[in-house]
Amino acid sequence: MRVHSWLNNNTIIFQRRSPELIQQTLVLIKPDGLAKSLTGNILTKMAETRLEIVACKMVSVSKSLAQEHYKFLKDKPFFNELIEYLQGEFHSRKKVMAMVYRGEDAIGKVRQICGATNPEEADPVSIRGAYGRITTSGVYENVLHASSDEKEAEREIKLWFEPHEIIVDCYPTKVTREVFERVTWEVPSV
Repeated sequence: MRVHSWLNNNTIIFQRRSPELIQQTLVLIKPDGLAKSLTGNILTKMAETRLEIVACKMVSVSKSLAQEHYKFLKDKPFFNELIEYLQGEFHSRKKVMAMVYRGEDAIGKVRQICGATNPEEADPVSIRGAYGRITTSGVYENVLHASSDEKEAEREIKLWFEPHEIIVDCYPTKVTREVFERVTWEVPSV
């Protein structure tokens, strides 16, 4: 990737950005964020990162998807409530908005805008600091999820998205041939 910057004498200097600096990260706007109609506010705040959205979809979260996403917390006393929270059991919206952001230092930029996982410890100008809360049972209703490191980002992106749903090649893929049924729109007869 080439980037350039202008000097005062109209000379262009080309610099190569290392591909290692380009990262992907998963961001989920959780059911409480959707129920509070915060999607626009969150996307506006996320735009400050100047990262590219390379995938976006609404997802009805199954119990198995929620459990796999949070499997590292399975021994915590709040695990079952956390699963129900991600499934939207406590809110009017039973979906999440799943997105993949991509760009230079994507993980760090997104985590900074999001704020600390615990809304009470988050900077008040961060998304979680402004909109999050902790339930009486200790579940962090922190409005969104963001991957914490590159390994977690890869695992989560592969969990939430199929390769064809992402507009860039983030990770190596392979082509497999499968026979399957597909639901299509019915065309009314004239």
